[in-house]
Amino acid sequence: MSFEPNNVLITGGAGFIGANFVRHWLATTQQGKVVVLDALTYAGNIDNLKGLESDPRYAFVHGDICDEAAVKRLMETHRIDTIAHFAAESHVDRSILGPDDFIRTNIVGTHSLLKAAKALWLDKKPVATHRFHHVSTDEVYGSLGPDDEPFHEETPYAPNSPYSATKASSDHLVRAYHETYGLNTTVTNCSNNYGPYQFPEKLIPLIIINILHGKPLPVYGDGLQVRDWLHVADHCQAIALAITDGKAGEVYNVGGNSETTNITIVKTLCDLVDEQLSQRPDLAKAFPSSPAVSGRKAMDLITHVRDRLGHDRRYAINYAKAARELGYAPGRDFATGIRATLEWYLSDQAWWQALLGRDYAAWVKKNYAA
Repeated sequence: MSFEPNNVLITGGAGFIGANFVRHWLATTQQGKVVVLDALTYAGNIDNLKGLESDPRYAFVHGDICDEAAVKRLMETHRIDTIAHFAAESHVDRSILGPDDFIRTNIVGTHSLLKAAKALWLDKKPVATHRFHHVSTDEVYGSLGPDDEPFHEETPYAPNSPYSATKASSDHLVRAYHETYGLNTTVTNCSNNYGPYQFPEKLIPLIIINILHGKPLPVYGDGLQVRDWLHVADHCQAIALAITDGKAGEVYNVGGNSETTNITIVKTLCDLVDEQLSQRPDLAKAFPSSPAVSGRKAMDLITHVRDRLGHDRRYAINYAKAARELGYAPGRDFATGIRATLEWYLSDQAWWQALLGRDYAAWVKKNYAA
């Protein structure tokens, strides 16, 4: 029996995946409110939600998921019956340098939400039915060898970074609240996302922006790490299906059926950006330092750097359960998705240029050093 959400609280809704989901939900549902709760830390960007202010169903609240009392008030005020929990610290490199923020947000923050949901939905019962959906990652499963079968929902957890360890912890908390208290939960574990509004420290937007500026393209180690790339729009579709059609207490893996090495991603983007710069005088004028403007190739910018500590070699997702039980299938192949993503970054330069000039400037300066 399908669950029919009414008023949805989307945590981390100003982040990359969260903002795409807010837009997806508003575009594909007709009833109820969409309340976004986001602390607007470095990766949370209110501009990701630009244009939604006039929608009477949409509301934004600046707040912290660790503030349990505030979460409860928000849920009561808006009669929330569904939580889509995206809020998380998510960059592995940052987790290696500073795990504390990851522990606070990913573990303590998730537990704060679970406590608030239990208090209202199970103890006070102000709404007839509810759903707590938790968005997680394939990194909780660890690393695969080149010939290993892809991750499935029964793959043992083996997180290898502080980031993935905190996500694994939050997954276990969600499961425990279902098994112990009967909270109506679902979890999705996704592969690497790409698409619009992705913060520029991630591989694909970083490579695009560096090529445009003629700066080095850092590749960890030999670049042969394999990831299953998932367009964020396909991910949003899967999450919506899990919320409405997923069985309480179940986990669904979500993949893009696009295993690709990091170095292939970088080289593909080099060719695509070179192609665009050679065909579009407006881009050549805007980015005169890009190699194609002077007849060179972006691939000349590739720079292999020391590999990341504890770098997982391969991720791959078996999404057969989501296909069978939810009707999920990725709607974009990687070749189509990466072209569309590049076009978005070329068309929406103001979005990422605003980030380069804000608190992100110090990070960019460091990474753009010659």
